[in-house]
Amino acid sequence: MPVPVSDQTIYDISHVIQVSVAPVFLLTSIGTILGVLSARMARIVDRVRALYDRLESAPEDRVAGIHAEMHTLARRRHLVNMAITFGTAAALLVCVSIATMFLGAVLKASVGMAVASLFILAMAAFVAALVFFLKEVLLAVRSLIIS
Repeated sequence: MPVPVSDQTIYDISHVIQVSVAPVFLLTSIGTILGVLSARMARIVDRVRALYDRLESAPEDRVAGIHAEMHTLARRRHLVNMAITFGTAAALLVCVSIATMFLGAVLKASVGMAVASLFILAMAAFVAALVFFLKEVLLAVRSLIIS
């Protein structure tokens, strides 16, 4: 049986829409960071492929250097992968918090603590993603050879 929609329900839902705008901006930020991380991952993968191709015909004195660079790239790949994982988790937690707000408004349930907890978890995951991103950037800069 459908639930009748009252003016108060419409007001509650419109208020939830207004409140959910801030998390939507956060989702945009997370999406932008995920795009940057995906591009960095693609560059790492391309570089590893190029090094594998070069390894076959490399002189013996260059093989150790190529392996060292591949090891650094593997560490960078791991850091980017962790950043992507935490960034995706943050985005999912923001989405769940928005959905929880809407369900709370529709069902007239008290969801404040759940929404706050989800948002705190989302922020923690986003901070972790940014920390892994920073670590990867620092490793990339540190491994840069300028001759």
